[in-house]
Amino acid sequence: MSSLEQPLGFDKFPGSRFSSNGCLQPIRGGENAGTGNCWIEGRRSFRSSNTCNCNDEPVVITGRRSLRTSSMPRTYGTMNDSQADDSSNCHDGDPKYYRLFRDVPKFVKIVEVSPRDGLQNEKTVVPTAVKVNLIRKLASAGLSIIEATSFVSPHRVPQLADADLVMTALKDLEGVRLPVLTPNLKGLNAAVAAGAKEVAVFASASEGFSKANINCSIEESLARYGAVVSAAQKLSIPVRGYVSCVVGCPVEGYVPPPRVAYVAKKLHRMGCFEISLGDTIGVATPGSILPMLEAVMGVVPVEKIAVHFHDTYGQSLPNILLSLQMGIRTVDSSVSGLGGCPYAKGASGNVATEDVVYMLHGLGIATNVDMDRLLAAGDYINAYLGRKSGSKTAGALAAVCGGGSRASKI
Repeated sequence: MSSLEQPLGFDKFPGSRFSSNGCLQPIRGGENAGTGNCWIEGRRSFRSSNTCNCNDEPVVITGRRSLRTSSMPRTYGTMNDSQADDSSNCHDGDPKYYRLFRDVPKFVKIVEVSPRDGLQNEKTVVPTAVKVNLIRKLASAGLSIIEATSFVSPHRVPQLADADLVMTALKDLEGVRLPVLTPNLKGLNAAVAAGAKEVAVFASASEGFSKANINCSIEESLARYGAVVSAAQKLSIPVRGYVSCVVGCPVEGYVPPPRVAYVAKKLHRMGCFEISLGDTIGVATPGSILPMLEAVMGVVPVEKIAVHFHDTYGQSLPNILLSLQMGIRTVDSSVSGLGGCPYAKGASGNVATEDVVYMLHGLGIATNVDMDRLLAAGDYINAYLGRKSGSKTAGALAAVCGGGSRASKI
C-alpha cells in the first residue's frame, strides 16, 4: 500500500504525539516547537476517544438536545461586512451546543469554485452560455464570491478557452465578486482586458507537483507570481493566493507542514489578501490538517486563511469542521462536488457546496445561501452534464422529497 493510500494522521507529524491511551499530547515548547504550538497550547487538547486518563478536565456535554432537521432554516438571514468579519463566538453560554463547537464562527464565507475548478476537469467543453447560466444561478442562491474562469493557455485547459466571453457576458451581474485565475502576466493582462476585478495565483507546496503542473520550481513560480501581484496592485486589483498539495502530492507523497507554511508565508508577504490551502488530491484527515493549519497560522493571520478540500476519501466535512474550530472562516466548495485535478490521477471532486451548507446551517452558522436555489443550480449543471449530483445532501433530499421544495425539509 502506497503512502497516499493510508490516512495521514498525527503520528506522521513531529509537532504532536499520541500517547498509548489514545490522547493527543500537545508539545509545549522545546522539541519541534518551531512549527507553531499556538493553537494547541492556547485551547483544549483533542482526544481520539471518550475515555482518557489525562489530567485536564473532560469534555462535558450539557443540556444536549436531539437535532430535528425540520427545524433547521435553509437560509440564516443576511449579514453585513462588519458582522461577517466578526470572529466572536456565536454560541458561548448556550448549553445546547457541544463545548467543542463554542469556537466556531457565526458566519462562514463560501467561495464557490465550480465554474473554474469544477468545469476545467470535464472531458468535454461546456458551452459559454451554460457556464454563464450556472454562475447566474449560483449568484441567485446567495453565493457572493464565485470563481468564474481561468485565463490560462487554451492548449493546456481547452475547457476554459472562452474566459473572455464568460467575463463579458457577466458584466451586468452586480453584488457578486468574480475572481479569475491568472498564472502569469499574460493571463493577468487578458483578465484585465476582459473586465476582471479580482484575480488569483496558484503555487504548490510540492516541488514535484509544481514542475509537473506548471513546469517550474516552487521558487520560480513564486517569482512569477510576485510579478503578477505587483502588477495587479498597481491596478488596485486584489489577488488571492492558492497553495496546492498541502498534505499530500501525487508525485512526492507526504508534504510536511513547514513547507506549506513557507509557501503560504511567501504569498501573503507578496500581497495576497487571502491564502486558500488546497488538499488537491483529497488525502487529508483531521489528524493531518491540524498540524498543517497550525504551521500556517504561525505565519499567516487566521482571518486570511481559507480551506479548499477535495473529497476523494470522504474526509472533507470533518476537515472543514476542524478548520472552523481552529478559527477558519472561509471555505471553498463546488456545487454538486464538481471538479478534481487534471494533473492528479484519481483525485475526485471538490467538497459539494450543498453538503457544506447543510452542515453549517446545522451548526447554526450563517452563510446567506438559499438551499432551494443552490439545489436548482446543481440540478441545472448536472442535467447538462448528464450525471447525478456528487452531493450527498442533494441526493438524499431528492430521494425524500421527490418533487417540490427540497430545502423545506431541512
